[in-house]
Amino acid sequence: AIPVRSSRLPLLSDAMPAPAHLFPLIRNCEISRIGSTACYCHHRHLCCLSSHFAHSHFRYAPQKKFAALYRPKEHFNHFIHTRDYASTPQRFYLTPPQVNSILKANEYSFKVPEFDGKNVSSVLGFDSNQLPANAPIEDRRSAATCLQTRGMLLGVFDGHAGCACAQAVSERLFYYIAVSLLPHETLLEIENAVESGRALLPILQWHKHPNDYFSKEASKLYFNSLRTYWQELIDLNSGETTDVREALINAFKRLDNDISLEAQVGDPNSFLNYLVLRVAFSGATACVAHVDGVDLHIANTGDSRAMLGVQEEDGSWSAVNLSYDHNAQNEHEVERVKMEHPKSEEKSLVKQDRLLGLLMPFRAFGDVKFKWSIELQKRVIESGPDQLNDNEYTKFIPPNYYTPPYLTAEPEVIHHKLRPQDKFLVLATDGLWETMHRQDVARIVGEYLTGVHHQQPIAVGGYKVTLGQMHGLLTERRARISSVFEDQNAATHLIRHAVGNNEFGTVDHERLSKMLSLPEELARMYRDDITIIVVQFNSHVIGAYQNEEL
Repeated sequence: AIPVRSSRLPLLSDAMPAPAHLFPLIRNCEISRIGSTACYCHHRHLCCLSSHFAHSHFRYAPQKKFAALYRPKEHFNHFIHTRDYASTPQRFYLTPPQVNSILKANEYSFKVPEFDGKNVSSVLGFDSNQLPANAPIEDRRSAATCLQTRGMLLGVFDGHAGCACAQAVSERLFYYIAVSLLPHETLLEIENAVESGRALLPILQWHKHPNDYFSKEASKLYFNSLRTYWQELIDLNSGETTDVREALINAFKRLDNDISLEAQVGDPNSFLNYLVLRVAFSGATACVAHVDGVDLHIANTGDSRAMLGVQEEDGSWSAVNLSYDHNAQNEHEVERVKMEHPKSEEKSLVKQDRLLGLLMPFRAFGDVKFKWSIELQKRVIESGPDQLNDNEYTKFIPPNYYTPPYLTAEPEVIHHKLRPQDKFLVLATDGLWETMHRQDVARIVGEYLTGVHHQQPIAVGGYKVTLGQMHGLLTERRARISSVFEDQNAATHLIRHAVGNNEFGTVDHERLSKMLSLPEELARMYRDDITIIVVQFNSHVIGAYQNEEL
């Protein structure tokens, strides 16, 4: 069966009986606490400790009558300068060691052997990290080496309405991709091993932080669905070499289909039955990289992003987008959605920059409320466990819901041939991109990896700055440069800047301390979960690959 690391089972714990009119507020990233919840779970995992449905990441448009529940992110400065704020009766600062302890709690690094017995790797290694804002965190991350084919897989997953779907996708998607890439002979060998009860060929070597776990209770169910998939691939064998782009698209779509099917069929085990339903009714976006030699493929579904860090001839850094957000800011994506539905629905498809006026990402795993017919939703909910049937959110039908599905998990795939000047790749959930511009990300990571800092004139952004204040800024910048290596992880260094940067673009310890000490019910109002993977490339190997192709 699929290898597992932990017996702890993740559940979307945010099921809460609440008035139906509250659910359009979800995933807005501005809502505070709405109410408490009871979680049906046999294990006290992090995923099951949530007490607030309000921290879900659905980012729905709020209604005017609930405006009092909201506080925009940009009002954080008011929080900083207000001494008598209700949640902060006294000024409190974390010490630098306490800040570092929080920032480094989830960091992970992996160095890739230059030669793995089959080929020389174009990847030197990667750093990853996560900083929660939701309680529990709804983001996930994964990294693995393909053992039966070439290349590495790395991905970030941004959950909403809880962590259940993101957890399932982070466990399962890489197996679907790896199976999609396998040649026919290897698929037959694996199937024959299962039939005869022999040990299976290992498909993936996982690179995981101890907190990144697998669901032991669901492993058999997940394995059976995966086996059905490779059996169909065997039957459909065309004899042609597998195309990476096609494999990525097929894997994304098939996993989403299996998530939907498992929820419809159910499971005689009541615990598993509740799990598959919670996975299907929650959602997750995904941004995945497949690196094989100089071939880099990015498969993106939703609004997480992939960015390439390029070092120019003068030593400066530039950013190259390798993904596009699937939301209302993407005109092509809006047109795609409109083309898939009758013209009579044109005005109701996208409202307030949200799908059906509710959901910000236009592509996602799960989210069957935007995919199933109303009849199917009602049948599954009515026949499901009481925890699901009593939840107002699952019974809530989106407005103007006439011709589902409105949502797809099909990824947009971009292929890029790596060059010696392509030094690193950043995969990150939208919690990073909401706070930092890609060019700043490229510069900060590039300077961290090389230790070379290209000093730009200090920009004060229209502020009136005295000579003493300017001297302070220059002194702070010098101190920042001398202490840049306090972070041993590039993702941690990036999170430090994302959370602690002030208006002058430098890390302000006071601001960083206050952001990290925000109480649980406030943190999600000012930022989102942040998950980052920084992949460093081997320029010498990439150059050698290029020379071979000439």
